[in-house]
Amino acid sequence: MKCLLKIFDNLESYLCRALLVAFVTILFLQILSRELFGHSITWSEELSVYMFVWFVFLGASYAAKLSAHNRVTFHYKWMPQKVSTALELLSDLSWIGFNSYFIYLSYDFVFNRMNLFWKSQTLGIPMKYIYLILPIAFTLMTLRIIQVNYIKYVKGVEIIDPEAKEMNELMQASQANGDETTTAQEASK
Repeated sequence: MKCLLKIFDNLESYLCRALLVAFVTILFLQILSRELFGHSITWSEELSVYMFVWFVFLGASYAAKLSAHNRVTFHYKWMPQKVSTALELLSDLSWIGFNSYFIYLSYDFVFNRMNLFWKSQTLGIPMKYIYLILPIAFTLMTLRIIQVNYIKYVKGVEIIDPEAKEMNELMQASQANGDETTTAQEASK
């Protein structure tokens, strides 16, 4: 059971890694084939594009899990904690609402409106399978937003996106170095 939870908790990460390795390898083989043998692998570019699209949408879901989506949050620092928390929660609820509507639209498009005979140009794959990433990714993203808010507001664990965390560590290190430099300068006087 723990193994399944670990896989689900890192699903987007595993899929993104696999897709990245696969489409970079395919593109590399395409370049080698074209440059060394003068032969182009016709299906490789189309498959790489589709894999990249899936990579991007799954990566957006992974960013939601890390709470690393771009947000304008600088104004929260000047507000009372309860107000900033309420506004952040409201923005996440709006995001969930948008995602829910988009899940509905994309599901309707893929399963009800899309012509079964639409196929990709060189691969011949029904486009339904390519566009299937839309409802999948937005559903995963919505679940990740709910998961992050549960961890933050119910469990009380502070989630800081990786970039902000790294920036805080750099600021603290530079302040520590500045304090050491100031202390050394005062001692030398």
